[in-house]
Amino acid sequence: MPIKIPRTLPAHDTLREENVFIITDDRAEHQDIRPLKVGIVNLMPTTVDTEIQLLRLLGNSPLQVDISFLRMGSHESRNAPPGHLERFYVSSEDIIRQNVRFDGLIITGAPVETLPFEDVDYWSELTAVLDYSSKYVWSTLHICWGAQAGLYHRYGVPKLELSRKLFGVFPHGVNERHTTLFRGFDDEFLAPQSRHTESDRKAIAAIPELTIESETDEVGVFIVTAREGRELYVTGHLEYDPLTLDKEYRRDIGKGLSINVPKNYYPGDNPSQAPVVRWRAHAHLFFNNWLNYVYQETPFNLVEL
Repeated sequence: MPIKIPRTLPAHDTLREENVFIITDDRAEHQDIRPLKVGIVNLMPTTVDTEIQLLRLLGNSPLQVDISFLRMGSHESRNAPPGHLERFYVSSEDIIRQNVRFDGLIITGAPVETLPFEDVDYWSELTAVLDYSSKYVWSTLHICWGAQAGLYHRYGVPKLELSRKLFGVFPHGVNERHTTLFRGFDDEFLAPQSRHTESDRKAIAAIPELTIESETDEVGVFIVTAREGRELYVTGHLEYDPLTLDKEYRRDIGKGLSINVPKNYYPGDNPSQAPVVRWRAHAHLFFNNWLNYVYQETPFNLVEL
């Protein structure tokens, strides 16, 4: 079954060309089923690209997913197309005030990881979303800085600066194979990473409510869960498309910044070569497993959350 998005959303045509199963508002109104309601708090500067990346994965499922985009009203985005947020997004404050319930919520990364959490201009609004999600959302998926923010706000896990940026495509292992999130996973799988900081592994391990599901020595902690899957913290970017790391690398080179070539991404780590995608299958599997978990566990009547 499809994801439901407006026909006028820029991602619509791209996903349609890729044969991602989508449905428009007018068609969905004639179907007598309850779709999964999933909210996306999109904090990435690449607004439309991030929409496409996440919708591509959410649309590769037998479930119909009703998407709502949330924005931080306390933050002015300089990168979204003019009028885009006003047209396609709702403010998080309105969602909280109306006690809107979601089966699932995704909180993306953001380019603010070197700042103390409290110095981020929308921190108080984001913490309100985190508190709201604990009560009105069945399962919340936090990605990259969103994962660091969630672990810090809910459990006091500090953020540590890395000696060099973790940048590239890295192998990851699975600690807890019984977890439904890893159904069908290989013993080792690849995923992109792009970050200057990490959540303190010792602090995570000391908190009984948190389970480290995936980690390696090179990457550190990759996936943490809590509340039997109702909170997911993913430190990397399974959602990245083939050229995302390439764009980040060339952007920083263009700014004159010191940046290493993303590891294990270009053949022979040679940026003159086209990157090879080796994480797509597990990205789809992970998001399908998450949606299936949400579908199986969420009460049919969301008021019962």
